[in-house]
Amino acid sequence: MSGPSCPLPLSEDGVIERGHGGGGAMTARLIGDVFRPGFATPPATPLHDGATLIAGGARLAFTTDCFVVMPLEFPGGDIGTLAIFGTVNDLAMCGATPLALSAGFIIEEGFEIARLRRIAAAMGRAAAAAGVEIVTGDTKVVERGKGDGVYITTAGIGLIPSGVTIGPDQVRPGDAVLLSGDVGRHGIAVMAAREGLGFEPPIASDLASLAPLVAALIAGGVRLHCLRDLTRGGLATALVEIAAGAGMEITLRSDAVAVSEAVRGACEILGLDPWYVANEGRLVAFVPMEDAARAEAILRSEPSGSAATVIGRVTAAGGRGRVLAETIGGMRVLDLPSGEQLPRIC
Repeated sequence: MSGPSCPLPLSEDGVIERGHGGGGAMTARLIGDVFRPGFATPPATPLHDGATLIAGGARLAFTTDCFVVMPLEFPGGDIGTLAIFGTVNDLAMCGATPLALSAGFIIEEGFEIARLRRIAAAMGRAAAAAGVEIVTGDTKVVERGKGDGVYITTAGIGLIPSGVTIGPDQVRPGDAVLLSGDVGRHGIAVMAAREGLGFEPPIASDLASLAPLVAALIAGGVRLHCLRDLTRGGLATALVEIAAGAGMEITLRSDAVAVSEAVRGACEILGLDPWYVANEGRLVAFVPMEDAARAEAILRSEPSGSAATVIGRVTAAGGRGRVLAETIGGMRVLDLPSGEQLPRIC
């Protein structure tokens, strides 16, 4: 069972609350209390960005995602591009080469055809850039005022190369943790557009396909233990989830995690922690320490990984797993957020 990218949390009285999403304790509660038992998913099934299937001797990755971002267009992207790259990235985090996507649309009555054409065209351009085809889809129309313009649901399938096995259960003590770039851009870009916040300089989403980064790492012979794109709950949540799934302790160097001055300033104004703000073009990679320098060089050779660096290491095994960040004053323990800092960003 793959982890949902933008699930809705439950309130304390057991009611789904509108306007929230992303990773965190509520996500874990939904998966553990609702979806696993409802789907009869075995408790030991790992949570990853996609499921791994075997068909006709081939290993396939399969994923699905829903996109409800508001506004539909934002600096650096739009809901259509987000839907394509978000799905492609989930396949890439399994080590898969994306093959084909589906797209379903829930369209609100009265939505402008010209705007829908722009979204469809953006999806076509993104699919071409990612080297994947959109091969099937569906549409439904809901009453005016019931759909926020348009929602998009996608599914994707990809082929996993022989010998590639990626997931939290593959993380080992001594692994290096690499980050492909600075964090926090997407969530702040979307929030600024939604709320009309005029940050200077303007902040654009980091939205990008991560498939070229992963393909380059695999082609370069890097032994990939785990990959995760930093969407739901940002860098901190992704690492906490991996640590828990692997039963490992991860130690980070806080000064190695890049945050642009614009994003840092916006987060200070808004009272947000950039480590927990969503990204749509960043990943973390866990590799054996002896592969770290090669992995960093390969990532930096790609446009979306030009600022890649090692930010930490896996320091111990055993227990529930935890993430520590070295700071000037000592150690900071990272935890899952109780809710989503920024709703409707994916």
